Amino acid sequence: MDPARYCFGDFIVDAADRRLTREGETVELNARYLDALLLMLATPGRLVSKDRFHDEVWRGIPVTDEALTQCIRTLRRALGDDASAPCFIETVPRHGYRFIAAVERAGEPMAPLARPRAHSPWAEAAAGSLGAGAAGAVVGLAYASSGLVAPGIGAASTLLVMISLALFLGLVAGGAVGLGIAVGAAQKSRRGLWSLAGGALGGLLVGGVAHMVGTDLFNLLFGRAPNAMTGAPEGFALGAATGVGSWLASRANGRPLWRRTLPGFAAGGLAGLAIALLGGRLLAGSLVSLAAKFPGTHLSDEGAIGSTGLALVTAAEGAVFAASVAGALTLVRRLRAR
Repeated sequence: MDPARYCFGDFIVDAADRRLTREGETVELNARYLDALLLMLATPGRLVSKDRFHDEVWRGIPVTDEALTQCIRTLRRALGDDASAPCFIETVPRHGYRFIAAVERAGEPMAPLARPRAHSPWAEAAAGSLGAGAAGAVVGLAYASSGLVAPGIGAASTLLVMISLALFLGLVAGGAVGLGIAVGAAQKSRRGLWSLAGGALGGLLVGGVAHMVGTDLFNLLFGRAPNAMTGAPEGFALGAATGVGSWLASRANGRPLWRRTLPGFAAGGLAGLAIALLGGRLLAGSLVSLAAKFPGTHLSDEGAIGSTGLALVTAAEGAVFAASVAGALTLVRRLRAR
């Protein structure tokens, strides 16, 4: 390979010295993975086929495609890149990879022939909204067997209203959290922290607004409001958990979509459980509080459900919300990458 010096982003690759550095700090790579990076840097913007990697990096040593996949995964990790929204290495499914960032070689700029796809936070916000809306409908339907709706005349109408409310809140909350995560994930470094912060901020805003509007609406119509309704703290916690789940999903390259949603399911469940144990409320808790304040509703109060049951339902709400939003964001990123 030509012993050149390549510069891209905050990185410098010195082929003669066999070293990758970022802002003067050495980034550790084994020799074969460095060869793979140099092969792509030699022709930025052009497809490097799998066969060429095998011939020029492994030099005829028989290896499986998994070895190349692991090589690219390690390079992306070293560069802080994301397969679902790449800044440096783009996957060309079933064919190979190309380096898509602008590269300078020996002081002369070499523009890539392919441009990275524009990051669209609004598309991810829409995906998060749809994912959370679907989760809200599922949660609302699940309440039919959870004991939250007391049997009797009008129970069916109450359940329909509750499902519609869960769907609406899911659409709004998912859009806000998805937008925050998308903006955070667009950062070139510390994407996990930025995703967490973006999701937390989105949840904080929508939770605060929902609490303020809901309380004012009840006071306006009935002269009183439920003692406890979901608000900014709950939105902050659930949004942060969703951001963590989305970031972990983006790092689980090559795994089925359902497996990539598991971190979001776990993080959201833990966040929901913590909310319940600390006295906070999500949708179920807010409806229980509503039943306590307005006894004439068809909703069961906390005495009928039990504090343990309410905590489990709240944890389930958090798990389903975070997993659905993280899964929707993963899916739209995968489709964009293709």
